[in-house]
Amino acid sequence: MKLLVQRVNEAKVDINGITKSKINDGFLVLLGIHKEDNESDIDYCIRKLINLRIFSDEDDKLNLSIKDLNYEILLVSQFTLYASTRKGNRPSFDKCAKGEFAKNLYDNFIKKLKLENVPFQTGEFGADMKVSLTNDGPVTIIIDSRSE
Repeated sequence: MKLLVQRVNEAKVDINGITKSKINDGFLVLLGIHKEDNESDIDYCIRKLINLRIFSDEDDKLNLSIKDLNYEILLVSQFTLYASTRKGNRPSFDKCAKGEFAKNLYDNFIKKLKLENVPFQTGEFGADMKVSLTNDGPVTIIIDSRSE
């Protein structure tokens, strides 16, 4: 499982010209699901995400988490995070989780994130979304349950 975490001042998801979700300060999280991911990948990524200290404290040191500040998360499914461009110029999506398997893990990620009492909103799995954001920093971190 791979999360691309962007610290934002605001972010939103529009679907068919209508805003589905919008947050202010917090994280825009693009969630990629690998074809071999399971519940332990979800647990690892959520633990890392909610405890990630990339907000400045009073000494301007990156020392505060999203939980410390009660900021929000905007979670967006992004299967292309596991695309490979190793061969040729067209990305291969062989490592990406497909269909119902991916949807189930995405839904389980949401269920487990709810248990953490961190305010969050989501995009819509499988939808054609327009995602906009204002990066803060910019600070962008990758959390990858397969490489750590």
